[in-house]
Amino acid sequence: MPPRESLDLSFEAFERRVLFEDGRLLVVDKPAGLATMGASAGETSLFTLAQRYIKVKYEKPGAVYLGVVSRLDLPVSGVVVFARNSKAAKRLNEQIQARTVGKIYQALVEGALEPSEAECVDFICEDSKNRKLWIPRSASPDYLRRFGAKEARLKYRRIERYVATSLVEVELETGRKHQIRLQLSKRGAPIVGDGKYGARPIPERGIGLHAARFELTHPTSGERLTFESPRPTWWSRYAR
Repeated sequence: MPPRESLDLSFEAFERRVLFEDGRLLVVDKPAGLATMGASAGETSLFTLAQRYIKVKYEKPGAVYLGVVSRLDLPVSGVVVFARNSKAAKRLNEQIQARTVGKIYQALVEGALEPSEAECVDFICEDSKNRKLWIPRSASPDYLRRFGAKEARLKYRRIERYVATSLVEVELETGRKHQIRLQLSKRGAPIVGDGKYGARPIPERGIGLHAARFELTHPTSGERLTFESPRPTWWSRYAR
């Protein structure tokens, strides 16, 4: 097995990952293993690298404003959208609330995932004190209220079936924390490398989940835009 590749946090590496930019938007292809936002001030994240990029490239004095429109878990790769001013952030967040953005993920999962196409509807519970999320098999309304359970909806379609894994396309209908990871694992198909939700460990920096496409309406021009990112090359080692 080849060694895990290291993260390149240089300005040049970030610049190569920029998918689109103008005065309102900055869209970036996030590598796995890098947090969208840091857990503490000064921690390196996609957000701090994006701020540095804008500051250096455009010679911005003082602090650089960026609104986080979409975010991905640390081990997940793919398209992330930032807003470059507060008006753009407000309009883009309104689109997310209205569910007029399109989010397509690709997932490499263990097993076959049957049926090959379905809509999944579950409730996700969160115990923030113990940092735990789960889908209850059955629960009373009181139980769901106690843990602030939220409805999670997605549609999936199996694209390829391999010997031990499957390639799946997922369309999110809601944007819950760890939603895809939880819902596919519940159906006996944990995402490759996602030990948190039942998969076997692998020597990679990320897991088999990738934000492949993000579709939105430009906050000022009104143009419908689609941003795409190719899935990581290491997936090929498990897609056999």
